[in-house]
Amino acid sequence: MTEYREFFVPHTGWSLQPKTTPKPAWPGDVDEHKNLPSITPASTKTVTGVPWRMRYQASLRITDFVIIAAAAILSANLLGRGVESTEVAFAPSFAALAGLVWIGMMSGFRTRDARIFGVGALEYKRIVHASAATFGAFAVVVVLTGVQDYRGLFLVTFPTGTLALVGSRWIWRNWLTKQREYGHFLSRVVVVGRLQDVEYVSSRIAKTAGAAYDVVGAVVEGPCPGDRLGGAVHGIPLTRGLRNVEHTVAESGADAVIVAGQLRKGGNWVRELGWNLERSGTELVVASSLTNVAGPRIQMRPVEGLPLMHVELPQFTGGRHVVKRCIDISAALLALIVLMPLLLTLGLLVVRDSTGPALFRQERVGRQGGTFRMLKFRSMVTTAEADLEKLRKENQGNGVLFKLREDPRVTRVGTWMRKYSLDELPQLWNVVRGEMSLVGPRPPLPSEVNSYAGHTHRRLYIKPGLTGLWQINGRSDLDWEESVRLDLYYVENWSVTGDLMIMWRTFKVMLKPEGAY
Repeated sequence: MTEYREFFVPHTGWSLQPKTTPKPAWPGDVDEHKNLPSITPASTKTVTGVPWRMRYQASLRITDFVIIAAAAILSANLLGRGVESTEVAFAPSFAALAGLVWIGMMSGFRTRDARIFGVGALEYKRIVHASAATFGAFAVVVVLTGVQDYRGLFLVTFPTGTLALVGSRWIWRNWLTKQREYGHFLSRVVVVGRLQDVEYVSSRIAKTAGAAYDVVGAVVEGPCPGDRLGGAVHGIPLTRGLRNVEHTVAESGADAVIVAGQLRKGGNWVRELGWNLERSGTELVVASSLTNVAGPRIQMRPVEGLPLMHVELPQFTGGRHVVKRCIDISAALLALIVLMPLLLTLGLLVVRDSTGPALFRQERVGRQGGTFRMLKFRSMVTTAEADLEKLRKENQGNGVLFKLREDPRVTRVGTWMRKYSLDELPQLWNVVRGEMSLVGPRPPLPSEVNSYAGHTHRRLYIKPGLTGLWQINGRSDLDWEESVRLDLYYVENWSVTGDLMIMWRTFKVMLKPEGAY
């Protein structure tokens, strides 16, 4: 019996949909020299494709309008109370004008661009930038016109409205992510390229939380075994031969084609594919061969029809790092003050639970290879280091790190402290001392650093973090390659906005632990 889930679709209402979305059936082995198989069209009950984007954008537009209108009404009340009596009548007009400009800025900064829905920090950044631009424009107007006592507009209305806009997008994003878990509100795509490139792109899409794509088919250039992809993307229908791309798109109902990597047929074939896809309104997406490079570091610059991709150098020093350090100091000190009762309680529980000190100090490697003593609440017996060799053959970690789900060295208090990452809280003092950052790569052991190969040492270009991409993406469940990839991605692409998002997601992971043992 099919299970159904009730969910709400904007402008459509409540609807019952299957919990799992059936994949198109692609029977038989495909050969470009034989008749192509019949492909079962996508389920008509699944909300996918271009229409959902329009409905979702309309929902965001309405939400933004309501929030900005409320902020304008608030500012009108504040202005009416704060200005001279001769200017009271002007206050509502000034507030309404501010609201209209704000709405225009939200559109001008493309805060509702379908390409930034549900993933990454860019959506939030554009909202902040649009609000800041509105704030700056009206600050200039106030200075030039000499209008006084409009401080409420700047000190209350804009910050409150900006937070409300960001909060509403977060709520919509969570709703969208939940719907995508059931196969709704996704763009159906066909991935085209050589087998290894198709597998890589498809696996990255499958592993990305909140990804906007559902890979419904693949067309491979050159020889390949079987008629379906395997590994992490097992079951995706496979077709051989680039001349079958349009047929695959039509039969699978795809909204876009992703060209993965370099094709032997070259750029001219990709250009002609784009022209052919225009007839069906199918988008063409070209996956860059530059892995682990975030969008903000990439700038396109056309020169006489030649699209040049400029990749900015990663910044390991400079003003942004000064801002990061200021945030580290202020946030860590505040956290230590607020959490002091909890820290003292945890320390007392550790001492009473087993013999030994409350804190555990361990040598870790920091920025540029320097070592420091990292603090943690002791979660193991005092003989843990001596007992390690006896347990090493039972290692369940990623090969480089030792991890054991049922480690006998862990104390009773240590078990639940490790589960909720409470044993890491003393590292706030390492952050204050400048040895660590709130967000960064995982602090490695000297033995790990000694085994680094290739470019893995780039993890040491910035300070290690109390939390990071490794903690919000599975922690101990990650294999070594994935852990390194996440750390290197962070090192080269970090941003203040991204740090704030990681910290927020860390709180969520602490409440619902995954991979913590």
